[in-house]
Amino acid sequence: MTARLDLVAHGVTAATREARFPDDDALETPSAGIVEALRIRMRSYRRVVTAPARAARETAAVLGLQADVEAALRDCDCGRWRGHAAADVAAREPRAFAAWLGDPAAAPHDGESLAALIERVGAWLRESLSREGATLAVTHAAVVRAAVVNALGAPAPAFWRIDVAPFTLARFSGHEGRWNLVALQPSGSMA
Repeated sequence: MTARLDLVAHGVTAATREARFPDDDALETPSAGIVEALRIRMRSYRRVVTAPARAARETAAVLGLQADVEAALRDCDCGRWRGHAAADVAAREPRAFAAWLGDPAAAPHDGESLAALIERVGAWLRESLSREGATLAVTHAAVVRAAVVNALGAPAPAFWRIDVAPFTLARFSGHEGRWNLVALQPSGSMA
């Protein structure tokens, strides 16, 4: 049996546009072209899930999807940095910010480390291998990056080398106890 999984990064929010650590921001109205480009790439799904955050749920709604909330797909908890601009945090706490960028196990913001995020997403991916049919998950760019790191068996620092824009579609196929990355496409290149 081959499992199929598509992950979609939620659309643009004020936080993504302003380079802020995410909070529970609303989705900004996407262009019809971006939404249609993504719909063309979507397939028929047996199961549709979404992260609990407002932007993920609103992205699913814009795509016309009925989705169940999946807590494991929540964004990385950025602790006390939540809602703050990355540049402001870097200026106010340069050592802590550098540690967060350089050490996947660091969580100077008193939230979740990138290593913990990668492990959490990996556990969800392992559980998802046993599901028949295709699954679509609308989630966060960080969760998509963590899934790619897991599928490739890449070291945690590779997380920072994967660009995931809003409305990016990541497609995976799972068999023989592992996931393979099939495609990683931002919505602008999908037609």
